[in-house]
Amino acid sequence: MVQNRAQVSIEFIMIIGALLFFISIFFLTVQSNLNEDNTEKERLLVKEVALIVQDEINLALESTDGYKRTFKIPEKIRHLEYEINITSGVVFIRTTNEKHALALPVANVTGDINITDNTIQKINGAIYLN
Repeated sequence: MVQNRAQVSIEFIMIIGALLFFISIFFLTVQSNLNEDNTEKERLLVKEVALIVQDEINLALESTDGYKRTFKIPEKIRHLEYEINITSGVVFIRTTNEKHALALPVANVTGDINITDNTIQKINGAIYLN
């Protein structure tokens, strides 16, 4: 009888252990999927900011002389700080944690981009930023 109780106890502990193992695996899988989703959202937001700058420059390029417009880009991308600049016909953006970076071609621009408010204008066929 004592041996029967011991066997039941051991089997119960094994079942509980297996259940805890499978529950842990389930939660780890869910957490991994959430991290992947967050990374993808951050990547898309970085791309969106770069596209805003590219679109504003293209709009100024296609406009007539005297074009002037103010536009904003966010201070942070999903609470991530980032750097953005325009060099040699390329707008380059990267997060300071270096997990995301993107480069897009743009027309030649005089000046550089600011995080937050920016003024773009076209004077004598040249595009000036800030």
